[in-house]
Amino acid sequence: MTLLGIGLFVVIFLMLMPSYRGMLEHSLGTTGEWIAKYAPFSYLILALILIVPVIATIVIMNKPEPPEPENPLARYKAEDVMED
Repeated sequence: MTLLGIGLFVVIFLMLMPSYRGMLEHSLGTTGEWIAKYAPFSYLILALILIVPVIATIVIMNKPEPPEPENPLARYKAEDVMED
């Protein structure tokens, strides 16, 4: 949790820098152009990026419980065991 707080603190100060904001605006602009240029495929890629984690979470949450391990000594009766 500490690293997350430090990371957010650094990101806030990076966002205040004009050079970083210009680079971010340029990156988002070129990304938007790429999405528009390759429209059908880019939308499929974006859908996969968003849907796959949701499906993985649902699968992990609904996986069946593993069976209880069998007790190897349960088949022996107490009277069958020889004591020293």
